[in-house]
Amino acid sequence: MFLLHKPSAEVVAQFISSEQHLSFSYSQVGWTQGKSPSGFTVGHNRTRLGEGEDTYKRAVAALRSWQQFDLGWVTIVPPGTPLEVGAVVAVQAKAFGFWSLNACKVVYVIDEGEANNARFGFAYGTLPDHVECGEERFTVEWLEDDSVWYDIYAFSRPQHPLVKIGRSVARMLQKRFVRDSLAVMRAAVDHLAADEQSARIS
Repeated sequence: MFLLHKPSAEVVAQFISSEQHLSFSYSQVGWTQGKSPSGFTVGHNRTRLGEGEDTYKRAVAALRSWQQFDLGWVTIVPPGTPLEVGAVVAVQAKAFGFWSLNACKVVYVIDEGEANNARFGFAYGTLPDHVECGEERFTVEWLEDDSVWYDIYAFSRPQHPLVKIGRSVARMLQKRFVRDSLAVMRAAVDHLAADEQSARIS
């Protein structure tokens, strides 16, 4: 859905309600767990967040609260949506003077492993009222070398006629989203660490 003005809370609620019980707009549901479907653009990007249990816990907390979408020009609405299978959210974005709402549903949630070998995250897939068609996975990983990483994996292709026409612009915005999301997760982990330090001092 494209709009000339920022959508109100009522518009967002109606939009999500209309998509709530619809099926995914693609057949390869769950393929972000390991497959790369043909006919889609595939992207895989990651950034190191730090190391150790505290960093991992902060990253998990950030992901649970959708902070990877706190980009200024992109946000998740409603922001307090619980991270659970079947949850429907809208990705709200502003670019080139236009606003858009894009419906997604959580496909699966990952919460596995133990110290130095743990992974938390989720994937969501597009619903019919989304300019793209596909699935995206967001995970944080705590590896055996004690490093902690934020990882984004996605496959997509244009669905809306305007996006098909302006495919190069859509790809540019996708790359911008990935770049900004990686940066905001690094900042979120650092911010949570600073808050914890301040709390201990006070």
